[in-house]
Amino acid sequence: MEVKEQIERLRKELDRHNYNYYVLNAPEISDQEFDRMMRELQDLEAAHPEFDDPDSPTKRVGSDLNQEFVQVPHRYPMLSLANTYNKQEVADFYERVRTGLEGEPFEICCEMKYDGLSISLTYENGRLTRAVTRGDGVQGDDVTENVKTIRCIPLRLQQGTGYPKEFEIRGEILMPWASFEALNREREEREEPLFANPRNAASGTLKSKNSAVVASRKLDAYLYYLLGDDIPGDGHYENLQKAREWGFKISEGMKKVSSLQGIYDFIDYWDVERKNLPVATDGIVLKVNSLRQQRALGYTAKSPRWAIAYKFQAERARTRLNAVTFQVGRTGAVTPVANMEPVQLAGTVVRRATLHNADVMAQLDLHIGDMVYVEKGGEIIPKIVGVDKDVRGPATGPKAEFTTHCPECGTALVRYEGEAAWYCPNDTACPPQIKGRIEHFISRRAMDIDSLGPETVDEYFRRGLIHDVADLYDIRVEQINGEDGTREKSAKKIVQSIAESTKVPFERVVFALGIRFVGEIAAKALARHFKSMDALAAATLDELLQINGIGMVIAESVIRYFHDESNLRIVDRLRAKGVTMALSEEELNAHSDILAGQSIVVSGVFSLHSRDEYKTMIEQNGGKNVGSISSKTAFVLAGANMGPAKLEKANKLGIPVISEEEFLKRIES
Repeated sequence: MEVKEQIERLRKELDRHNYNYYVLNAPEISDQEFDRMMRELQDLEAAHPEFDDPDSPTKRVGSDLNQEFVQVPHRYPMLSLANTYNKQEVADFYERVRTGLEGEPFEICCEMKYDGLSISLTYENGRLTRAVTRGDGVQGDDVTENVKTIRCIPLRLQQGTGYPKEFEIRGEILMPWASFEALNREREEREEPLFANPRNAASGTLKSKNSAVVASRKLDAYLYYLLGDDIPGDGHYENLQKAREWGFKISEGMKKVSSLQGIYDFIDYWDVERKNLPVATDGIVLKVNSLRQQRALGYTAKSPRWAIAYKFQAERARTRLNAVTFQVGRTGAVTPVANMEPVQLAGTVVRRATLHNADVMAQLDLHIGDMVYVEKGGEIIPKIVGVDKDVRGPATGPKAEFTTHCPECGTALVRYEGEAAWYCPNDTACPPQIKGRIEHFISRRAMDIDSLGPETVDEYFRRGLIHDVADLYDIRVEQINGEDGTREKSAKKIVQSIAESTKVPFERVVFALGIRFVGEIAAKALARHFKSMDALAAATLDELLQINGIGMVIAESVIRYFHDESNLRIVDRLRAKGVTMALSEEELNAHSDILAGQSIVVSGVFSLHSRDEYKTMIEQNGGKNVGSISSKTAFVLAGANMGPAKLEKANKLGIPVISEEEFLKRIES
């Protein structure tokens, strides 16, 4: 057999086995046999690059290349659904549909509401060409390369199944409970922060710049809506059954009904059965089945009139409180955690629940040994909602008290005015804070050292390579290329990325320092007011308080930071390594007060500059970016596909809506 034929045969076979395993859940061969075929294909492709194919099954293992996500406008807006929480509200929806259709018979398609990350997949000529997250509903992030690593999403559709030339299919990307629990076990062993829920884990995974990480975390996906000019028919349910034939993973938990009682029966069944599903769900979605009737019913500003989500009530369980432990975060905030007898709750075993802060602990009046009630907020995050005091007896242990000292370094905790949390003030020598500050320093919106991550930071810290952020700039390739030198390529990339971070603008350097309570907006305000690190370090309390948006808590925190000798040494070392310590001449010249005191909303898709660039221009000219329209909004900078709800509110309040051309003229003047 010729090499090309052999490669094509292996690709076809592996695609078929992927489909059998991940979609049909009916594997025909063992994992070992699948891996053997995959290795054979990888070897052949490596030896014959002339037969490369971007849709090959080998591409699904992910790569260690980094990608920057670009924002892509949706052809059809991805609106959110209105929520209901009881059967009466479902009945009200049903009646609104009946009235809207003027008595015409209709069917409702009942579906599971999966709790993951919404995704839009575009196929052209049977091939996946683009995968975009929901974003703000008007545009989302292009995550195509990462989505290609999800095995149940077909890269190419099965030929001869009658799919349209071009269409869009939407669904939910999820992390199964098993993958989520395995991932958190690994993170717990490495003493890394745990993911709060599968949805956050799936979202964080899909937004990873390393597609090999995405591939390793075994994400899943269910598709639930088909769009396009040439889709098979008028029935939503029937269209999804067709999509199943094309190779898509469509939920088995779907049913068409033609009565309100049919909806109730579906809800009652899945309220119990959902606990046996391998993925997180938080409700039921009800959709008018006919696409023609959907169009007739139309949309409100925020959601379709032909669909609604019914949210399940949070599940509650009763279990024993064994102990309260304390975790230290990046900022030094100390969080109490309840450690309980394991209990099954909403599809997973719960052993721990956050108690938030000292005030919440006091309100609950917890004693060690208490029987406590645990719920999952939104079916996801465990929290203690009460204590069964009727069974509290002499054998019950002492009251759970909030700790007075840091569990990591032993420093006495402090509580700042206006803050609910207690903090460890030892931010220069407390290990979780040091590692957290380094992770913050390398993050995308700070120094953007994208070749590093929490796992690598932890490894370097344990090896003694880094003790603070300035140590990053002393790392050499030979220290991190592995004992046998096999990691030299990635080591060079890390060292290069660290070196390139010295070009990051001053305002992001201020943010990257991790001064407690100084977020991104406050860092920009400080950088633009003082213009250099020396001026900021020498600032008095009165000078700080005169800056718009800087209050007493932030001002005192800045003073404390720059009065700490260890912090000053770090800043000096960063300066010596070439890190930006002042606004550039170009930045100084770009600033004005044209928009001083004005709150501005940016909405829509732009052609001349990106949304982030416009936000930067607004801040450079003294304006303030805000997310929602109010009577205090000066104007809305609007691009194409501005959200209809925002436009309606702006018109109602008489807020000016200007184009990007008008905006540029305004600041140029």
